[in-house]
Amino acid sequence: MTHFSAGELSDKSRVEAFSDGVFAIALTLLVLEIHVPRLAAPVTCGALLLALAQLWPSLLAMAASFFVVLSMWYTHHDLMHWVRGVDKCFLFANGFLLLIVSFVPFPTAVLSEYLNTPARAGAVALYCGTFFFVAVAHLLLLRSIIANRRLLHTDVPAERVATVQRAYLFGPLAYLLLLTLSFRRPWFALILTFAMWILWLALDYGSRARHPRTNPG
Repeated sequence: MTHFSAGELSDKSRVEAFSDGVFAIALTLLVLEIHVPRLAAPVTCGALLLALAQLWPSLLAMAASFFVVLSMWYTHHDLMHWVRGVDKCFLFANGFLLLIVSFVPFPTAVLSEYLNTPARAGAVALYCGTFFFVAVAHLLLLRSIIANRRLLHTDVPAERVATVQRAYLFGPLAYLLLLTLSFRRPWFALILTFAMWILWLALDYGSRARHPRTNPG
């Protein structure tokens, strides 16, 4: 039988630090997709303002994805309050989630480039499809915790785990439906995709304040 030692608990801190770093890099990359407009001579204030206004797809995509990645970080942070140690399954599930997080800037760039064109449906489909994999990754991460109950703090209520699991099971199906909808109603699918993250933020994990961060000696 495997028991978690102080050294193993320190692995949780390393996972959190590494994960926070990946989230931070993903957020930074989103901003880098906004480029300063180049103006032909003669350069005027009006021309600059018009060029900046034409950046609205990039600004919208960046702001939306920033909110989404920030929401992903917040839910990941809350979920980590449940965990007192990690195993290999958890590490690989967490790694898969971080892989998708690091990919988010790419569909964001595609969305900003083609949102205001006849190809917007394809761009929105790629965007929604990315979050289908995000939902799958969250589900796998939760399942890795449930599969080894020793990962959980003992005072995390079973009914709370069941509630979060039901929500995570709903996620992939919801994003799959949004992916299908994106080809017919891209704007509607995009709005619902953003609204889904408000629901994830409202999901109460509970017990979040009871488990102070372990400080490995």
